[in-house]
Amino acid sequence: MVPPLPIEDLPSKLQPHARLLGFDLGTKTIGLALSDVTRAIATPYETLRRTKFTADAKAIAEIVAKEGVGGLVIGLPLNLDGSEGPRAQSTRAFARNLAAHVDLPMTFWDERLSTAAVERHLIEADASRKRRAEVIDRMAAAYILQGALDRLKALGTTPR
Repeated sequence: MVPPLPIEDLPSKLQPHARLLGFDLGTKTIGLALSDVTRAIATPYETLRRTKFTADAKAIAEIVAKEGVGGLVIGLPLNLDGSEGPRAQSTRAFARNLAAHVDLPMTFWDERLSTAAVERHLIEADASRKRRAEVIDRMAAAYILQGALDRLKALGTTPR
């Protein structure tokens, strides 16, 4: 099991053209987003309804294999002051457990206010409450993943 890496170290562990899978972990769902092979654009992918951890890990492993995923970006829900509370600890535990099922490099990305930003965007786009509920988790995952991709680009570590 490889511990989560700092974002700066992730590219050195990735194969060329490997996609990244982004996560927005909730208590009831897991929002997923997928990067393109150039790791420039994050796209909302799917929302998994959480069940037992083993079933969730199996579903994620199947997506990893199907989509050519080479690394994981997991949203870390820090408190507004930057400290870690129970949700961040739960996310770290999820990542530790997932590493036993999916042997890929992973990193955490600060997800503070990501869901709120996406919700605001959807409201501005006049999405109904029902539609917002359907897409919010995977759109938040895309927001998280895009933040990490933008950081990688700023570091000059995205594939050409």
